[in-house]
Amino acid sequence: MKGRVLPIIIFSQFCCASIWFATNGILTDLAAYFNFGEDSLADLTSAVQFGFIAGTLFFALFTISDRFSPSKVFFVSAILGAALNLGTLIPLNNLLSLVGLRFLTGICLAGIYPVGMKIAADYYDKNLGKSLGLLVGALVLGTAFPHLLNLLAASVNWQIVIILTSALAAIGGIIMLVFVPDGPFRRPSQKTDLKAFFSVFKKKEFRSAAFGYFGHMWELYTFWAFVPFILSFYSESFQIDLNIPLWSFLIIAIGAPGCALSGYFSSKYGPKKVASAALFLSLICCLVSPLIFQSSHFSVFIIFLLLWGVTVIVDSPLFSTLVAQNAPIEKKGTALTIVNSIGFAITIVSLQVLHSLQTSLSFQYIFLVLAIGPALGLISLFQAEK
Repeated sequence: MKGRVLPIIIFSQFCCASIWFATNGILTDLAAYFNFGEDSLADLTSAVQFGFIAGTLFFALFTISDRFSPSKVFFVSAILGAALNLGTLIPLNNLLSLVGLRFLTGICLAGIYPVGMKIAADYYDKNLGKSLGLLVGALVLGTAFPHLLNLLAASVNWQIVIILTSALAAIGGIIMLVFVPDGPFRRPSQKTDLKAFFSVFKKKEFRSAAFGYFGHMWELYTFWAFVPFILSFYSESFQIDLNIPLWSFLIIAIGAPGCALSGYFSSKYGPKKVASAALFLSLICCLVSPLIFQSSHFSVFIIFLLLWGVTVIVDSPLFSTLVAQNAPIEKKGTALTIVNSIGFAITIVSLQVLHSLQTSLSFQYIFLVLAIGPALGLISLFQAEK
């Protein structure tokens, strides 16, 4: 049973993650079709993140994935998310309605990503790091997918992209409902526990894992968001013609096999050791980035970015593993959701900080600020050992 469940969860997660970034690869087409300025395009991306944060807060406060069957929660969220994504096709849309649709889609994603991890945790008590490594790898591919769509944008109608991603999300939800019943390690909560949002942080080991994850999130999504800009900066600085969508896809997508490998190593050396090593390496990447961005050797530059693309994400499934292992068993889903919610809120702050620094600091130096996250994350992990 376990052997066939994990591939199903991974495939469902990838299918549903496609609606998260569905509009990223077609933003210019949307602006042209619905007649709004390109300076408003970032609003659509931010709306999904805010929706996800709001959704995870709701799911956590009312312990949704612990009180109800997580597979059914995943299914309902996937179907609603697919329908909201399809709403993008309505001709009467304007910027405000599109932002609203993306916000609501983000709420639905709160019932997909952390709930998918909860389902995996219900099936895999041992070697959970390996399972979550594959699961987060699927999310990484979903994150990189819009950059691949950018390569196809000239030959693919934007409406087809929306229809395809909605269909994938619906298929993922149906497969999860039909083929993945409640796991053997699930312990349902019998009632709403509004105190769970705070009570899970009482355990020292849980706090350590959660704060390590928060430091990781300070760096992760901001790095991903700035990858195309880093490539553009280098291209303009050294007058090199780069295929920015292709390299953006590769730099982000390389994290998928990295997550799978980190999960494998975590089963041998423990998730905490492997997560600490990844945090340390990504910290080094932040600190040496100004030197690399000024190197005229393209091979050094691109290998560095590919390495950073691996180290920035491989600790994510390991922190989720540590969170799940140190949370009360009847509140495991709520704990994962709480940590996701706070983590994604941190990403918005990080993005805004780097965006504001672009006007006052040379571009190659702004990524030094990202080092704050891994540094604090490492401090949190080591403090738990005292």
